[in-house]
Amino acid sequence: MSRYTHHILLIFTGGTIGSVDSNGHINTDERARFTLLQKFEQRDISPFNVHFTTRQALNLLSENLAPQAWEVLIKVIETELLLAEHSFDGIIITHGTDTLSFSAAALGLYFHAINYPMLLVSSNYPLDDARANGVDNFYCAVDVICQATLTGVFVPYQNPQQAMVLHAGTHLLSCLPLSSDFISLQQRHVMTYAERKFTDYHPLPALSRKNFSLNPCFSARILVLHPYPGMNYQAINIANVDCVLHNLYHSGTACVAKQWGEQLSLLTFIEHCKTQCVPVYLAPMLQSSASYESTHELIAQGAEIIWNVSLETAYAKLALAYSNFSQATLMDFINADIAGEHVLTES
Repeated sequence: MSRYTHHILLIFTGGTIGSVDSNGHINTDERARFTLLQKFEQRDISPFNVHFTTRQALNLLSENLAPQAWEVLIKVIETELLLAEHSFDGIIITHGTDTLSFSAAALGLYFHAINYPMLLVSSNYPLDDARANGVDNFYCAVDVICQATLTGVFVPYQNPQQAMVLHAGTHLLSCLPLSSDFISLQQRHVMTYAERKFTDYHPLPALSRKNFSLNPCFSARILVLHPYPGMNYQAINIANVDCVLHNLYHSGTACVAKQWGEQLSLLTFIEHCKTQCVPVYLAPMLQSSASYESTHELIAQGAEIIWNVSLETAYAKLALAYSNFSQATLMDFINADIAGEHVLTES
């Protein structure tokens, strides 16, 4: 019998947490994974009594990530789960911050039926930098597993001068521009963590969710567009894409007016996509008792709305859907709340 209380699968993928700063150049370095464990062991880890099984699935800065990297990562995880002599109490994945929210969404959806915690851990600076929060984030991740309070995919992260919080993987938004801060959808994280205690608990909605059998395949043919004043849709090539995911302004809107030219109207672009049999999806959009006229026009023009989820989760859902389902069943998966990814709407 093992003398360890908790057995954790630790997967390294690179990122800042797996990098070193060499004369002002930050890049991945395989030595950094040992730095993480060494710095963790220098803390008071007596309450944990853990054993790590470590694997290097990827070694890249996360800005270089593509959907195929998720396939590699998932296959490594599933292989380890099959080969493990003992079951794991949890999984920790180190990851860069640039695409952290996208990977958290992808893994949160793919592993929606997981019955133990999986946590993605990042760092705002390389670990040898005194400002780095990577070891603190890792410490919290280990404690989530040791206290066995949650199941699902989560991201522990401490913004500078703020409390450590735990985000649901499918609710995490991309890092705020020109900062190293993360927030959840509607600024509603799952829990706050301090001194080995979890407080301020905001549970995900307890819904009767349908489990989907998924293959670890993600379409790399999802075109994501971001609106801005004067966006010229005639300049956009929609050849060789499965679908378009169009981001929206915060109120669930985009330009529908043609007074400055038809090429600036999303309505005209949607009509063009129809002629090419390319569906257009809109997100994020919150279901509400009232919405802007422009939103109604977009829906009337034939755009599909992915309701009540983040752009990152909408992207991950589409990437999974177009690799796993036929057109007849695709929308069932997209509309289902499979991992608590839907946020609260107006009552």
